[in-house]
Order: sequence, then C-alpha cells, then structure tokens
Amino acid sequence: MSVPRIPVPAKLVVGALMLDQGLFPDVAKRLVDEFGPVDMASPWFPFLHTGYYESEFGGPLFRRFLAFAEPVEQDALARVKLAANRLEDVYGENGCRRVNLDPGILTAERFVLATGKNFTHRIYLTNGIFADLTLVFGKGTYQPLAWTYPDYREENLIAFLLQVRMKYMADRAGAEPPMEGKKP
Repeated sequence: MSVPRIPVPAKLVVGALMLDQGLFPDVAKRLVDEFGPVDMASPWFPFLHTGYYESEFGGPLFRRFLAFAEPVEQDALARVKLAANRLEDVYGENGCRRVNLDPGILTAERFVLATGKNFTHRIYLTNGIFADLTLVFGKGTYQPLAWTYPDYREENLIAFLLQVRMKYMADRAGAEPPMEGKKP
C-alpha cells in the first residue's frame, strides 16, 4: 500500500509572451508582488513556432521566463494560473490580451505547465485549470514528450530550465526535509 505524503515544494516558473517588450518591467513587478522575489530570469526568446497567438497579439512575439525564489506547494499550480489570468486581464486592450502568462512548476523530475484547455494528456486540477506534463528529467536533461509544445523543445529554453533546476536542487539540498505526511 502506498502511504500519501506531501511532496517537496516546487520552483515556480512563469513565462511571459508579448509583442511589446516594454510591458515586461511592469508585468515583472506585478508578478513579484504576487509571487515574491525572482532569483533567475531568462533572456528574451523569439517565439517562432505558431501563428496561434498572432491574430490576438500581432507579431513577432517574444517570450521571457522568471523563476521565483520562494518554493510553492505543488498543489498551488491552479491558484497560480488563476492569478496569472487576472494579471493578463489587467493588460487587456480592446478585447485582446497584450501579455500571455504561462506558469509552471519545476521539480527534480518534471516541468508542468498550467492551462485552461483540456486535452487527452492533461489532468484536471480545479476551477477550470489543468496540469500539462510538459518535460520530464532524464539522462541529465529535460526530455520533451509527444505533446510538448515546440517552443518548450528548444535547446535555449531547456538550457534555461536546467539552470533553474540546478538552483532548485541546490536550494533543496540546503532546506530541511518536510515531515512525512505533513505540510511544511
């Protein structure tokens, strides 16, 4: 029989997709106000793989990621996505978003994104939010899955997530392990 245990907290990572990079400082400040200090930030990545967002945002689009210093409980993913959705609404203009925020949680084993869209491989969490297992860690790197979005397969993004994972693992090594079966 398995004994339920509360898993170790995860590293919160939020991707911000936008046309106008000038919005980013204000978006980042609001994310910090919501989720605490950032300990790692990616460079800008061009978003090249889909026209899905261009009808709403225009193009070319760019994405930047923030990794937050404070660990989050893994079951906070839906709450984080709902907060990110509210923040997207703040920047809306004429019925369109100007920023798309993609929160995810990173652990030693995986990277999971939150989404409001159902699909065969996604697991329902709560309040209309699903978990999308996006990458798994194995053979020293993050491995994409059959359904992993093309931009999350990019070497530069995986390299950034590997740096975040190294920081996460170092932070976990310095943290006291939680008591089994209890929230820390």
